[in-house]
Amino acid sequence: MTQNPPVEIERKFLVAALPVLQDLQAFQVRQGYLTLAADFTEVRLRQKADAYFMTVKSGSGLQRTEYEIPIDQSQFEALWPATAGRRVEKTRYTGLIADQQTFELDVFSGHLNSLVMVEVEFETLAAALSFNPPEWFGAELTDDENYRNKALASNGLPVITL
Repeated sequence: MTQNPPVEIERKFLVAALPVLQDLQAFQVRQGYLTLAADFTEVRLRQKADAYFMTVKSGSGLQRTEYEIPIDQSQFEALWPATAGRRVEKTRYTGLIADQQTFELDVFSGHLNSLVMVEVEFETLAAALSFNPPEWFGAELTDDENYRNKALASNGLPVITL
């Protein structure tokens, strides 16, 4: 019997106005990419507080395949040098929107320090498509490949032309 691959269904937005951060749970996150920005599949290392993961993602847009594997600190530290030049650091805040949907708000630091994004994961495609973002959410970035963390890690902030 073939098992379906795990799927991440997620919408991503810029933040128009920050919510009250002291009411949210916060974690320091550093992540680096073993693959290049142009690669279709991404392989990411992530440290979230004291937990370590290797993640493989493929696809684009609203629905992507995602495999996340816990690794230990020594494995993370052994692979981390291979991500040089393809890293992001951020504080991730988690909270609930009025409909009890969880959001993850990322306040970036380092070379991305002016960027603040929020993402919401969904159980179904229908739920994602019917989602009505709160007023503090800004422009939607779900389909903008320039705002994927892997692209941001490698290329920095996209240049906005008017």
